[in-house]
Order: sequence, then C-alpha cells, then structure tokens
Amino acid sequence: MSNRIIGREKEIKLLQEMYRSNASEFIAVYGRRRVGKTFMIRETLGDKFIFDVAGLSRAGIKEQLVNFNLSLNRNNQEIQFPVAKNWIDAFEQLFTLVEKSSQKRKVLFFDEIPWMDTLRSGFLTALEHFWNGRVSARKDVVLIVCGSASSWIINKLINNHKGLHNRLTRIIQLRPFTLHECELYFHSRKINLNRYQIAECYMVMGGIPYYMNHIVKGMSASQNINRIFFNADAPLKNEFRNLYASLFNNSADYLRVVAALSKKMKGLSRNEIAETSGMGSGGGLTVILQSLEYCGFIRSYPSFDRKKRNVLYQLIDPFTLFYYKFIEKNEYNDEQFWTNSLNTPLRNSWAGYAFEILAILHIKEIKEALGIAGIQSSVSTWRSEKMNPGAQIDLIINRKDGIINLIEIKFSNMKYTITKSFEENLKNKIAAFQAETRTRKTVHLLMLSTFGKTQNKYSDILQNELLLNDLFK
Repeated sequence: MSNRIIGREKEIKLLQEMYRSNASEFIAVYGRRRVGKTFMIRETLGDKFIFDVAGLSRAGIKEQLVNFNLSLNRNNQEIQFPVAKNWIDAFEQLFTLVEKSSQKRKVLFFDEIPWMDTLRSGFLTALEHFWNGRVSARKDVVLIVCGSASSWIINKLINNHKGLHNRLTRIIQLRPFTLHECELYFHSRKINLNRYQIAECYMVMGGIPYYMNHIVKGMSASQNINRIFFNADAPLKNEFRNLYASLFNNSADYLRVVAALSKKMKGLSRNEIAETSGMGSGGGLTVILQSLEYCGFIRSYPSFDRKKRNVLYQLIDPFTLFYYKFIEKNEYNDEQFWTNSLNTPLRNSWAGYAFEILAILHIKEIKEALGIAGIQSSVSTWRSEKMNPGAQIDLIINRKDGIINLIEIKFSNMKYTITKSFEENLKNKIAAFQAETRTRKTVHLLMLSTFGKTQNKYSDILQNELLLNDLFK
C-alpha cells in the first residue's frame, strides 16, 4: 500500500484482494468529483496496469476512439494499432493486447468511463461483449472502471438489466474523508489545526481531498478559506460551476434543484422542490433527484412516521451550501471576507446549518459515541404538524432497544448555555413529539455541541451529551 494514501483501508484491501484472486474481476469504483478515486486506484495498483485510459469530457465518439487508440499504443510496443472504426473493434484490439501480455494478472483501468458512452456510440454494448464474450471466462483479467458521474455507474452498470446484469464482481463507493481522516491528512502534511478549525474547514469544503489539498500550513482556517475562495486569484473560485458541469449534461436543471434546496436547510418535499425550482414534478425531476443523491449532494430521508409522502430531500454537500450562502452573490469583493464576517448573523446562521450537515455525515461516529453501534436503529427527523408548528427535532435515532434519542445540534465557539427559555422550548418539543407520534418508547434528549454544555440548573434536561471530539473518533 502506498504511504501517500490517508484512510481508504477497506477499499484498498478490497482492490488488493481482487488483484490476488484466481478469477477475472470486474470492479466499479464511483464517487463524486475530486474525492480521490483515481489517486487511490493508481497508488494501489498503478504499477500493475497493462492498459489505462481516461474518457474525454464533452467529446464525441471519434475523439474518444482516437484517445483510446493513443492509450492502447502507449501500453503496447509490439503492435501499433490503427484507430478503430467503432467500439467493438476497439475492444477487440484491447483483447489482443490482453492475449499478448506476459503479466500474470492483467489490470485494465477505465477512468471517467461515463464520458466514453456518448450518444448512440454503442460503447455499452461493446463493453458488454468484451466482458461476457472475451475475458470473464479467463482467470487473469482485472477490469476496473471508474467515474464521477455516479448515476451512470449505478444505472448503466450496477442496476443494468441487460447483458451486464450482475456482471460486476465488486462495487466500491469512495466517500469523502471523515473528520478523523481529515485530521490524519493534515498531520501527514505537518499542518497544525485544532479540531475546531478542522471542523470549520469541513463545514466549508466537506471531506473532499482535492479541496483540502489547497490548505497550507502556517495559516489559520479562516486565512486559508480567504485565500482559497475570496482572494483575487483564489484557486477554487470557479470550482462550483465546473463541478456540476462535469457531472451532469443538463447541469442547469440540477443547479435549479440544489439552489431551491439551499434555501430550506431542513429539506423540501418533492412537490415543494418542483414548485420552488420552477420544474415539473415528472420523471425528469426523479432522475435529477436520484443522480444528486447518488453523487452525495443530497439525501432523501423520512419523517419519524415513515410515511412516504413525508419524505424530504435535503442538501448535505457542505461545499454547495457554502457556495450559495457566500460566493454566488458575493457583493463585498473583500479578499478578507471570511475573517471579517466572523460573528455576523449571516455567518452564524450558516454555521448552525453546516454543523448539522457535519453531524449527518458522521452518523456512524455518533452511534459509536453513544455505544449503540451494534443496536439496530433508524435515523430520521421530525417536525410538528399539529400542536406546535415551530417544533422540530434536528436528528432522531429510533432504536430497537426501546429508546428514542432526540438530538439537538448546536454550534458554538464556547460551551453552550441552556437558558430557562431554551429549556422550556426543549420541553415543548419533547411534549409535542410524544403527543403527535404516540410513541411508547422512552425518549432521551441529547445535545451535540462543539465544546459541551455549561452546567446549570437547566442543563439536567439532557440525558446525555456529545462533543465535537466524539465525531473525530
């Protein structure tokens, strides 16, 4: 294993097991742009490749075939293949390369494979023939396909109902770094940030390694955010548009949906999205919502009553939220905007939502901190529709052992103080929740905060508390 890789132990182990197996393997790796898919694959098995190619963005079949030919001839010194007329011929040439290779295990890597599947190109049919008719019966081929357009990987390969149905031997979804992995990454680069500042970076960028790579040592988190996003030559100033344009052909429609979701952080129903975005509620919206969820930009989640009509869609990509809150309509032209906006209502409002997203992205760590990782449970949210329309619960863990954890999430740069009025608010929430859901389970109120609560006569309303530190474990 490369010592340059942070985390990814499970994924790397799986790739290595597939390389050592006694059968041909067809592996699909997917995950959002900039998450480190290509880096992980190359660092793990790059020296074993006998062929690798990367699809071209926004290119037609002719350009894709020329690019494929250049990669084919670069990996082969014995025969210089002509440019294939179609994908069937191109894969036949690749099979010739496989047959002539003296490597014990023949690793073939297709990066950004969704870009190769251009309209009416026959690419998928040729890939199907190559795997089913040529290499699957062999015992020495490791075919790895990778792409940021996760919806293509899922719809065309994982959920394929034709010739590639159930042909994948392994599926790897590469997710963004956790807080723990971000901390390891910064330590590996000798960048000294405390956990509060690492969390601030995460709330802006998510756990995207490429974005984290722009953070330099010797600067605070706020200074780095200024330099990366608000300086005149900020390296990620245009990343947002490039991100969505690279993933979705009709990216304008996708942006209308995420823009609508950015305005209601607790989430919107499907009908609310259709109305707010100005789009119809037909099959086109279904595809957009599925694709955004596959790519990790949004999540669909049920209300506590589990009624399908109450399913909400919520924006959970920190970088997208950050863009809409601060970059899209940046009227300040202030290169020190992030530092100067500290403790402003706009910044504080964003921080509250961003910290909730951070918690949602670390549900596993929350369950482990509560000691309930081994207990079957479901995660949801709740908002009152009867007694108290303003009452809502940030996060609910409904456990099989008869306990319901209601989790209040608060972001602060110091210990959080529960006042008399806030205690009353919490009591009203619990009462409304119990009355409307008619639950017979025991309800435990918890608080997740950055540095914990101040102990006073009102803090005993909490059964337990979680700290930011718990999310790093």
